[in-house]
Amino acid sequence: MEESYDPDQKTKRLFELNMKVTEIEVHDITLEYCDWTSYQLDHYYGPIYRTVYVAHTENGLVGLGESREREPEEVIDQYVGSNPFDWIGDETSLGLGTAMYDLMGKAAGVPVYKLFGQKHRSWVPVGSWTVSTHPRRMAAAVTTYADQGYTWMKFHLSPFENVLDQTEAMQEVAPKGFRIHYDFTNHGTDDHMPELLEKISTYEIADCFEDPLPGADLDGYFELRQRSRLPIVLHHYPMEATYEVYRRPADAYMLGYMKIGDAMRRAGLFAATDTPFMMQNVGGHITRAMTAHMMAAFPTANFHLLCDAETWKSDVVKERLEPINGFLRVPEKPGLGVSLDRDELERLENLDLPRPARWIIKSRFANGARMYMIVEPGDAMGMVRPDIRRLIPMSYVAPIETEYWDNDGSAEYRTMFERIEREGMVLERGINNIIPESKEYHEKNETVHSTKL
Repeated sequence: MEESYDPDQKTKRLFELNMKVTEIEVHDITLEYCDWTSYQLDHYYGPIYRTVYVAHTENGLVGLGESREREPEEVIDQYVGSNPFDWIGDETSLGLGTAMYDLMGKAAGVPVYKLFGQKHRSWVPVGSWTVSTHPRRMAAAVTTYADQGYTWMKFHLSPFENVLDQTEAMQEVAPKGFRIHYDFTNHGTDDHMPELLEKISTYEIADCFEDPLPGADLDGYFELRQRSRLPIVLHHYPMEATYEVYRRPADAYMLGYMKIGDAMRRAGLFAATDTPFMMQNVGGHITRAMTAHMMAAFPTANFHLLCDAETWKSDVVKERLEPINGFLRVPEKPGLGVSLDRDELERLENLDLPRPARWIIKSRFANGARMYMIVEPGDAMGMVRPDIRRLIPMSYVAPIETEYWDNDGSAEYRTMFERIEREGMVLERGINNIIPESKEYHEKNETVHSTKL
């Protein structure tokens, strides 16, 4: 039987497609880390801040977006009064463009992925994330994320911990099939990279290496790719993933925080060269939903997406895109498939978390030598690229382990802090190979909140 023609319904649909954005709410929020990982993440970054956009149209539709930082008013003003469909392939703002795509999908009555083209996958691979820290905490992160349904975990290597010790600890607790994504942050140590990658590759849990060399060293990447038994992932690249893609310096690419139109063009280039790629857009479940929709429609987007929503205790939407065996089900509802939790948005907008004070990173080598530096929360590059400070050459495989020394009010702490401020770094000769640790250190700093550990 043929469907009956309803002129009123057609008029309504045309009105929706010709709608205008009447208002964009802008909310700056503060996010709390999950209890089990807050100790190390607070030390690296301090509180996390995000901006949430709630876009309204004249016909009552609501579109959601978010970004790392608030867009300037002159950028936000460009969207007010426009038709969301004016922003197909948006190259102005990832966060506001996300809200426009949410509105477009709702107006057309289709999930966002259909606005990008044919669907290539209904389930999208997703990874989890943590920071480099003590091997026991790394192992706890693996067990926690595995229990939550993840099969990938990424972390930025840090020369303040031995990566082989970390990998052994993680492999010991990892379920079969769990894999580690190593991010070298464009090198920065005195390690011979082919040799280091070969050592890590001997572990079953190891699976890919991101940015093991400076991005401009294409010749180095060509050689390293031939020598590495595991995939090389390129994130920071000199020609913005354009002409060099045809030369195949890497096995896979990562697009990070790329605006929607830019990502669409790269996706076409990757498809033309049959190059796998992934997207890394840090945010909550609004961002996770948008990234999943995009990767569902991009032909070769078959590497795991990353957005870090798994590290946060709560979010501003009611729905959660949680993994099953390492995959997210792409939402099929109109728009992004998530809806605003107004109460939680208001709570997080009013949340005021204190920024951690500067603290001392206290490392010890197997021969007893000690090294002390000051860390500024929020300056995570100091933890993963200490070469930027130009103080001392370091290695990812040095016989080293590290503890976090917060201000305990002691004269010892104050004296050491002042000394580091004068000297930039303190390096002391050790008396023996065993350095006793206080009971308080074990109870407070080395407690890992994991029933599996």
